[in-house]
Amino acid sequence: MLNTSFKEKVYAIVSQIPLGQVLSYQEVAKLAGSPRAYRAVGNLMHNNPDPKNIPCHRVVASQNKLGGYAWGTLAKIKKLQAEGWQIKGNQLSK
Repeated sequence: MLNTSFKEKVYAIVSQIPLGQVLSYQEVAKLAGSPRAYRAVGNLMHNNPDPKNIPCHRVVASQNKLGGYAWGTLAKIKKLQAEGWQIKGNQLSK
């Protein structure tokens, strides 16, 4: 990705997370080339301009913890459950 901004890299990575899979904020940051920028990834997910094509609900906190969601935690839980995830408390499992 020549001359691609961090933001563009993050949105490109997240747009390719397959249905039923998740990545952590830290994994996305690492794949985008800035492993310590996981908070920036969270901020970008919160401001996602295209949630239909950039499935930010598939980005979770470390150790498969739920993390936040701009449209509310309940909406994130429903989307992840529809993709086969089980959520107990704040923890995702298959």
